[in-house]
Amino acid sequence: MGCRNSKISSSNTVVLGVIQIMLGVYHVLMWYFLLLLYMGQIKGTFGTYEPLTYKMGTGLWGLTFIISGAFTVRAAKHQNNKYLLLCALSLNILCIIVTIIAASLTVVELAHFRSVSYRNYGQAKLGREVSRVLLFSYPLEFGISLTYSICSCSHLPLRSIVKNFTLVSKT
Repeated sequence: MGCRNSKISSSNTVVLGVIQIMLGVYHVLMWYFLLLLYMGQIKGTFGTYEPLTYKMGTGLWGLTFIISGAFTVRAAKHQNNKYLLLCALSLNILCIIVTIIAASLTVVELAHFRSVSYRNYGQAKLGREVSRVLLFSYPLEFGISLTYSICSCSHLPLRSIVKNFTLVSKT
């Protein structure tokens, strides 16, 4: 109902895709920074600091932002290709899910802090600050993905997709 009336220009869609790509590159570079930071820790009495988001590689999940942004830019340039639009829409929905999971893991990480060796405290503190900065970029990615997902609904011919789906499911 509301999604059929939402339209966005192709130039604005390209801008959304480019911002998604830049956010993805930012997340991957911040994960690489954390990798260098945490690998330089010294084993101490209290051990090393290895946060949950670092172990799960949530910074590398920025690759989904890069891929989704590339498909968004491609779909903006070829709006007649409904499969490309559907693929970009699906990837943006995946980005929404990834953003929610990554933000939840970051909040859990920042809520719990076990003591570490005094030698590693500075690195742990800097790593937590990086996680806080990344936590502020997740709503931006969420908003971009949600905006594209809502506005791309108007370009998809729903009847033909449902018709093709029923034909595929019967075979």
